[in-house]
Amino acid sequence: MTWQTLHYESVARATDAGIWFAGSEPLQCEGSGANTTLMMKWGEMIGMGATETLQQRLLETGQAHLWNLLLTLPQDQQTAFHAQLTEIDWGLIRTLWQSQASGDHDAAAQVKAAASRAQPPEHLVRQPANAADREAWQKAREVGLQMLRDGKVAAVVVAGGQGTRLGFDQPKGMFPIGPVSGHSLFQIFCEQINARGRQAGRAVPYGIMTSDATHAATVAYFYEHQRFDLLASHVSFFQQASLPAVDAGTGQALLSGAGQLALSPDGHGGMLRALLSSGLLDQWQSEGIETVFYHQVDNPTTQVCDPAFLGFHALHQAEVSTKVVAKRDAAEKMGVAVSVDGVSQIIEYSDLPPEVATKTDKRGRLLLWAGNTAIHAFQLEFLRRMATDGQAFPFHIARKAVPYVNADGQLVTPVQPNAFKFEQFIFDLLPAAKTSLIVEANRAAEFNPVKNQEGADSPETCRAALQTMHRQWVRAAGAKIGENVPIEISPLYALDAEQVGRRLGAGEEFTSAIFLN
Repeated sequence: MTWQTLHYESVARATDAGIWFAGSEPLQCEGSGANTTLMMKWGEMIGMGATETLQQRLLETGQAHLWNLLLTLPQDQQTAFHAQLTEIDWGLIRTLWQSQASGDHDAAAQVKAAASRAQPPEHLVRQPANAADREAWQKAREVGLQMLRDGKVAAVVVAGGQGTRLGFDQPKGMFPIGPVSGHSLFQIFCEQINARGRQAGRAVPYGIMTSDATHAATVAYFYEHQRFDLLASHVSFFQQASLPAVDAGTGQALLSGAGQLALSPDGHGGMLRALLSSGLLDQWQSEGIETVFYHQVDNPTTQVCDPAFLGFHALHQAEVSTKVVAKRDAAEKMGVAVSVDGVSQIIEYSDLPPEVATKTDKRGRLLLWAGNTAIHAFQLEFLRRMATDGQAFPFHIARKAVPYVNADGQLVTPVQPNAFKFEQFIFDLLPAAKTSLIVEANRAAEFNPVKNQEGADSPETCRAALQTMHRQWVRAAGAKIGENVPIEISPLYALDAEQVGRRLGAGEEFTSAIFLN
């Protein structure tokens, strides 16, 4: 079952009509007629047609073991498991598994072939290098600010992941990253949204996409912190769907427990279906929203609703725009924005053959340099069009080691990959756009994700990057601060160096830890 919450106060569990029931006596299913008795009971409570349809669908798609399990569960578990089974498109799962089991690797071959023809992105705005560039960026910034003033922009953060790789057992958005304040990723983003709204004189709606693993904790966290001062009517939670992992050899769905599928989120590409089913697309359209700013939860230096980025998106009449940064080197695990036969797309690093990834231009620079930051702008109508097109973009299939409960009820923890997982990536929408744009960002200032517990892209490197940037802002305002003095600037104090300069007096000196809030 999926949670769909359009607003902060209205958290509701959405179920198909007639699925829930109460007050029925426990089912007594014994002897050879047990299955018939159970089906008759369910026929009375949820409709015989729905039960028969599910049974037929499971049998036709090689999932008979799930139907057999369903018949043996206690009544309360039967209801929940039936609802869970009904939500899955078993025909799709069967087709995806067959594409791998049959050795049909056409899709992978096509990706490799595309990679071999990849060139640097053609529809590209680089970082400003001269006066004319700076003038163009300023114009774009003004256009973006007007979009915000006119109430045409909403933002979405993808927050379905947990902080497992960080040694953090809660939703990643709750991870404390502020170098002085200890504020969480969620708080820093919400303060940015709040500050953008103040700057524009109009609140910016914020959609928070959760997963089954993070939804309840995330909603509770926002309740606990009074939505970080965002208006209740402008904070919306919506949950991405989950898909079952299937045994690589048989295609049968794995179980994580009695009456519980082994599920995993359907990828950030699941945002399309989640926005549509939650009603947010309709709601935002009725409110006059035209552009949706998208970012992921692990990068606190994301410039949420960056006016210049929004302005370039509008000026180029793009349906999709993407921010990129220069890769450190060919081996860095980043997807790259490229042009293939004149069409913009993003190719995952794992799909780039080494001989392609290491190509250089005539000056010896990396040819495919434009690393994907997972920061996008989408036209709302484009998202709607893609959400209603079942063939909008592909599934990515990964072979993983997935723990499961066997027929004897024993937990099995495989050492080698035993299952397929399925997910979609939002960046695969680029080739479907009539017009797309790639915009280069300042890596030091805008791309410092928190992915690993130690080393590159860790809390340590991220906090250091935040402090380096904030020291630069303070010094640009004429103030003094030592290299070893801890500093943090809240988005509510300033969003950039220009705003710091308007608030901070020249000649001020900071000699101890400072949090400007």
